[in-house]
Amino acid sequence: MVKNTTFAVRSKSDSGSVPILRQNQKSHNSPDYQSMAQAQAQINLNLNGLGLQLPSSSGSSAPPTPRRPLTPASPPTGIVVFSGGSAANNLVDVFESVREANQCTLSYVIPISDNGGSSSEIIRVFGGPGIGDVRSRLVRLIPDNASPETRAIKHFFNHRLPKVYTEARSEWFEILEATHPLWNDISSPKRELIRSYLNSFNLEVVKRMKPSSRFDYSRASIGNLFLTGARLFTGSFEAAIYLLSSICSVPDRIAVLPALNTNFASHIAAGLEDGTIITGQNDISHPSAPTAAVPGASAGVHSPTVSRQEQAWDQDHHHVEDANLPGTLPALRRPAIAFSKEQEEDLPARIARVWYINPYGEEIKMPANPRVLDALRSVHSVVYSIGSLFTSLIPSLVLRGVGDAIVSPQVRNKILILNGTTDRETGPSTAPFTGLDFVGAIANALADSRGLPKPTEEEYSQYVSHVIYIEGPTSPKVDKPLFTQLGIDATRLYGPKDEKGRGGRYDAKALTQALETIIGRKDARSDRSRRNTLVG
Repeated sequence: MVKNTTFAVRSKSDSGSVPILRQNQKSHNSPDYQSMAQAQAQINLNLNGLGLQLPSSSGSSAPPTPRRPLTPASPPTGIVVFSGGSAANNLVDVFESVREANQCTLSYVIPISDNGGSSSEIIRVFGGPGIGDVRSRLVRLIPDNASPETRAIKHFFNHRLPKVYTEARSEWFEILEATHPLWNDISSPKRELIRSYLNSFNLEVVKRMKPSSRFDYSRASIGNLFLTGARLFTGSFEAAIYLLSSICSVPDRIAVLPALNTNFASHIAAGLEDGTIITGQNDISHPSAPTAAVPGASAGVHSPTVSRQEQAWDQDHHHVEDANLPGTLPALRRPAIAFSKEQEEDLPARIARVWYINPYGEEIKMPANPRVLDALRSVHSVVYSIGSLFTSLIPSLVLRGVGDAIVSPQVRNKILILNGTTDRETGPSTAPFTGLDFVGAIANALADSRGLPKPTEEEYSQYVSHVIYIEGPTSPKVDKPLFTQLGIDATRLYGPKDEKGRGGRYDAKALTQALETIIGRKDARSDRSRRNTLVG
């Protein structure tokens, strides 16, 4: 037993610090003391690892560890482009030129609500997002380096199978077996990597084949089939995008972001000013004709309740087994492989609003892909690109979080590139949208994203700061003095005409100059070749 040894523990309430051992100096060599001292030393070591200041054994406080000075946050430098697929593909080189001038990142935000074309058959059989626009942008971003393999990969992922089912299925198996000419000039490692995911997709097709339903290969995009195979194999849509980006050699500084990060189908509905509701993106843009593999009635305008025509179709096809939940609206179940972008009938009234719906037609509020919000937090400029207003832009803008991110003070430039022509969505032809109507639709969608009522015209500048437009017989009319009054800068460009004398297209050099001027990286030296295309 050790004598003349006392231990006192000071409670935390006495001094606000952790308990500290105090001892009689005469007993330093006792085994009990040494054991307890070692334990106390270990406690101090652990707590110091947490950054806590502890008194020394003599009772004096150690000098505080100097704090590392806070590094100021770097200013935002990126650019985010909201767009759809095919229309904005024509401006990819323009956006890349602007990105290079600013030495910054470039992110494309693409909606995944498309339920038409070959995507409709993939959604019907497998579920999942509409991937056509994402695939289209990834393939468009393949660098133009004149390499035979690069050209072959671009051609491969853009290739579509024939319209006739038997011919399409036969060609599909030629591709699977690597006997198709599409594989020429693609190296063996990449060929086998691509084939592995195509075979994975084919296995999923076989597993889902039922007497009442089969997968229709008609007009199927090979790129869409690859992305679906990769998504089903990895269980992640973004992993599939990363894989295709790597195969296509898309530069790291450029990102293609789906507006939603989901493995489920996402559908939209549009409300017209006369109260009509249209369900499904394809019916909003261009109604489709029935297909041969899974026959159905022609698409059209749908009321909030299921019409008799739809009820009849549903009764005739209730036995068809697919990826749709029981009770899914017929308009969302019906295949839409065949449709025409050339012939479009007018809607009965203007589109007033677009929102997301569940399979039963009920409105739902969807949060944006977190990666989209992260991208918006690091940018100084947002571009609303050309394309279908209500099916290419609005589905990305109404998502929760997007509106708040865009009104942030760090986003200095919010640039709308106005379409060169109006279409079915921005009609009817008797009352087409004006430039102000385009701006209003974007402002309404972003306010909806924030849970706010429709903004007034005086509040539009929160969401759109600049408008770039061209004048022509089919172009939306722009009231430049009114835009100036609302605090929105409007820049007019001349657009070249095609061989038939029609306008509606932007000159790439003029548009690049206009964007560089707005964003602030335009070379002060004027380019004489561009002077006649920029009006101001």
